Amino acid sequence: MDLREKKTLRAIRAAFLELRARLPLERITVKELAQRAEISKATFYLHYRDVYHLSDQLQQEVIRGVLESLDRPELLTEDHGRFVEQLFDAFSAQQELIDILFSGTQASVLPIAIERELRALACRLLPEHKEDARFHILLTYQIQGAYYAYQQHRRTFGARQVRAVIGAVSQRMAAEGWALFAPAQAGKASREREPERSSSV
Repeated sequence: MDLREKKTLRAIRAAFLELRARLPLERITVKELAQRAEISKATFYLHYRDVYHLSDQLQQEVIRGVLESLDRPELLTEDHGRFVEQLFDAFSAQQELIDILFSGTQASVLPIAIERELRALACRLLPEHKEDARFHILLTYQIQGAYYAYQQHRRTFGARQVRAVIGAVSQRMAAEGWALFAPAQAGKASREREPERSSSV
């Protein structure tokens, strides 16, 4: 990629972020974007299929940035409370772009993508949980719940207080036997008891 092409891409992305900061994705047109970036529509289409393709590319960069900034991703299976703190640090580092790119109809894209990648990571580290319903349900509950609680309340109560509450909830869940990873024997015993309950009905 030569210098001229890099400059064009920077102009396209800067113009898109300016528009996206004040408009829903659905209302951004290639014509308006090209005018703001001072390029032709033909030049835009040399790089992107449409504004949705451009948005997706930028979103994927943010998602990769969040995941790559996790210094110890294995904490997901070792210490969920510390992992959540690490994940919030990663979100905070990308917060400005998150607020722009994942607003409106795009709000669910980030937590779904993060959950998908963390699920794959956990299953690689502890493959015995791949078919564990308890693990999959709790992962969704904790990742999605923590993300939306943080995004909804951080401006009102401050990021530090919201993170403290979410961290306390994670610790309380673990203390009461609702840690993300339960001993395999407990899960097995639970599954073995289910037919007994159903047969007594």
